[in-house]
Amino acid sequence: MEKELERAIAIRKSGNHKESNELLMRLVLDFPDNASINYHCAWSFDLLGEESKAVPFYEKSIRLGLALNELEGALLGLGSTYRTLGEYEKSKETFQKGIESFPNNKAIQTFYAMTLYNLKEHSKAMELLLKCLIDTTSDGEIISYKKAIEFYSDKLDETWK
Repeated sequence: MEKELERAIAIRKSGNHKESNELLMRLVLDFPDNASINYHCAWSFDLLGEESKAVPFYEKSIRLGLALNELEGALLGLGSTYRTLGEYEKSKETFQKGIESFPNNKAIQTFYAMTLYNLKEHSKAMELLLKCLIDTTSDGEIISYKKAIEFYSDKLDETWK
């Protein structure tokens, strides 16, 4: 089983998403309660643009219990998939769990900001994106304004006269 899973992942990494998905679907049939196989199967559906097929595999993988590194990816993948399907509240809830569990993951925060945008929580989305930007950028010009950007990040609707 492990060798077959590794093979499916290698096939995915080589860009052959359909073949990887077919192998993962066979593995899910043989090992339906393996969290890691369910996770990689979900991921393979996402890569094929079949997000609605990915959801039950993400959900099951999380329910079964994943290693932390896979859980991190599964929460990001599921939250993003919910968002693309227009299930914004489920997306928000998933990303909040992801941020709670992995507070330093800026990718989860960035995708969460997209969900906040979809939910018309524009100020909160911008604040989060600006904070992600100043925490991750290597651009010297932006770094030189870090304190100002951080200060204004949650005050975008305020004016000073």
